[in-house]
Amino acid sequence: MEQYVVLQNGVKMPRIGYGTYKCTDGSDERVVRMALDAGYRMLDTAAFYGNEAYVGKAVRESGIPRKELFLTSKVWKSDLGYEKTKKSVEESLERLQTDYLDLCLIHWPKPDPESTDWKELDRGSWKALEELYHRGTVRAIGVSNFLPHHLEALMEAAEVRPMVDQLELHVGYLQEAAVQYCKSWGIQVQAWSPLGRRRVLEEPMVVKMARKYQASPAQFLLRFLLQQNIAVIPKASSMERMRQNLELPEFVITEEDMHLLRCLPQAGWSGEHPDLERVPV
Repeated sequence: MEQYVVLQNGVKMPRIGYGTYKCTDGSDERVVRMALDAGYRMLDTAAFYGNEAYVGKAVRESGIPRKELFLTSKVWKSDLGYEKTKKSVEESLERLQTDYLDLCLIHWPKPDPESTDWKELDRGSWKALEELYHRGTVRAIGVSNFLPHHLEALMEAAEVRPMVDQLELHVGYLQEAAVQYCKSWGIQVQAWSPLGRRRVLEEPMVVKMARKYQASPAQFLLRFLLQQNIAVIPKASSMERMRQNLELPEFVITEEDMHLLRCLPQAGWSGEHPDLERVPV
C-alpha cells in the first residue's frame, strides 16, 4: 500500500502517523522519541495537548532532517477567531521550535455546544489559516471534528478548501455521512482513535476476523480504515505496539467482511461530539 496520501494541493501526508495525545503525561519526550525511532515520520500534536515542547525536543534530538518529518498541530476551541488563531499558531511554532507546520487544523468547530457565533469565529480562524498558508508558514490547512454542516458554513466564505478533516473513526463509530461528504469535496479524512477503545479491540467479530487475516486486532482495525483511503494516527506507548501499528501485514479485507464491520453496533465512542455536551462513556 502507498505510504502517503496526496492532499488537494499536492502535499504528501503519511497514511500512518503517531498520535501524541497524553503520550507525555507524567513523563517527557521519550515516548515521542521512541515513535520516531520506530519509524514514524508524522507526529500529530495540538496546543491543547500541552506537549508541543516535548514533541519539538524529540524532533531536534532525533537528528532526523525537518523536511523528512510531517508535523501537525491544532488551534484549540477557546482560540477561535482571526487574531486568537494567528497567536495560537505562532505560539505552537515557538513551542515546537520550527518555522513551519506541515498541517494546521482547527481543533473543534465550536467553543461550546451552545455557541451562537461559531460560524463567524470559524471563518475568522480560517481566514488566519489561509493567510499563514499563502505565506508558507503552514503547508496544508484543515479541520478536526467538523461535520458536514460545520464544513458547509466554513466553505461559504473560504478561499481555500479544507484539505483534511480529522474525525473520530473506528469500527463501531464510523460517521459514514461525514466521511462521504468529505470525500465528495476532495477533503482527506484522517482518523483519530482509529482503534476505538478496549471494547472494540475485544469485539468478538474483530478478534475472529483478525485471526482470519493473520493480523493482530489493532493491525486489522487500521487496515480496515486504510483500505477506505482513511489516514490514521494510532497511539501506543511501547516500541513493540508502535512497530505493529506501523508495519502492517499486507492483506485485503473482502467486501463481505467490510460490510459486516460497517454494520456492527456502536461501540468505543469517546463521548465527544461538537454539537452536544460530552457524554460519559
